Amino acid sequence: MNFKGIPSFSPEHFRYINNADPMKAKQLEKGIDQLMDEGVAQLFTLEMNNRKIIGTVGALQYEVIQYRLEHEYGAKCSYENFPAHKACWIKPLDPKSEEFAEFRRIKQKFLAHDKYGQLVFLADSEFTIQMTQSKFPNVKMFLPPKWNSIIGYSMLM
Repeated sequence: MNFKGIPSFSPEHFRYINNADPMKAKQLEKGIDQLMDEGVAQLFTLEMNNRKIIGTVGALQYEVIQYRLEHEYGAKCSYENFPAHKACWIKPLDPKSEEFAEFRRIKQKFLAHDKYGQLVFLADSEFTIQMTQSKFPNVKMFLPPKWNSIIGYSMLM
């Protein structure tokens, strides 16, 4: 049997992750990195303030992450809801254009990077995605495919 990558699904739930014990910061970081590498969830780091956001497909995954961090890595965490509906990976046609600079200025509170350093827009609704695509036609938005190492990102609309 041959596998070509780990399935990657678009998260539907988003929460800030907070360190509940500052003395265990390294354990928490190591645990998060390893769990994300396993594909348990996706990690996003906000550009504006470097806060970490975990995106999952199901709400119960947060309990699994919390349990595993505490019991496997000795790190405790808490969560806060983040108002996002969907993660859209961003690819501007011209990264130096005024349109892309304006997009970044207006959407700065919702721009993050994934674990590979790719720019991601954490949209708060389907309406926001549609309006953003309408206002910024040269800023392309993509969703992750189920098998990202096989077929690349699938474009929205």
